[in-house]
Amino acid sequence: MRLLLISNSTNAGEAYLDYPKHEIQKFLGEGVKKVLFIPYAAITFSFDEYQQKVQERFSEIGYEVDSIHHYDHVKKKEAIKNAEAIVVGGGNTFHLLKLMQQQDLLETIRYECLKGKPYVGWSAGSNVTCPTICTTNDMPIVEPDSFHAINLIRFQINPHYLDANPDGHAGETREQRISEYIVANPYSYVVGLREGTMLRIDNAECKLIGPRKARIFKHGEEPRELGPEDDFDFLFE
Repeated sequence: MRLLLISNSTNAGEAYLDYPKHEIQKFLGEGVKKVLFIPYAAITFSFDEYQQKVQERFSEIGYEVDSIHHYDHVKKKEAIKNAEAIVVGGGNTFHLLKLMQQQDLLETIRYECLKGKPYVGWSAGSNVTCPTICTTNDMPIVEPDSFHAINLIRFQINPHYLDANPDGHAGETREQRISEYIVANPYSYVVGLREGTMLRIDNAECKLIGPRKARIFKHGEEPRELGPEDDFDFLFE
């Protein structure tokens, strides 16, 4: 299984997908020429616009971007099976999962990835590789059939993880929200992925890439800070 799970698409002040593009290139390598994009997390712009936005950046690193929304219902699974790599963009995680469930794509993606097909996701696209989407930050603007996702990894991801609370905001911090999750789900790890970071998974080997550490949560344990030099393989045990 080969996954590149990116926290966010864009760092402040930078162009879209600029910071992770070379890691995406290293991950996909020269053997991939065309990727299949799943744009279903887009809400305020069209799937065509999303494909074009991703294509502009992927052209810089040598890849063509096809999109699953161009295929009719009976051809979508075939497109996944024939794809050289799968790319899933960010946006609203609930909308992404709902459409993937409605089109019965989850098991096909899971099967292909378990065979070794490369998968790249950012934000919502990272969330859906988890057992569930219960650690997303998004508003549930639509109702999927369930919160169960592709289940490629055994742990949960919280993309865009923030340590600080905005000035004047008296609500729960991100850490407090995750603490609620691990009380309700005591056997699950949660990885808080900060902006500008990503997890690269090759089979059962997991590495953090980026300038910031990840924050690891588990019920009954103090949160841990792990960096690129640390071992994340326990997440698969």
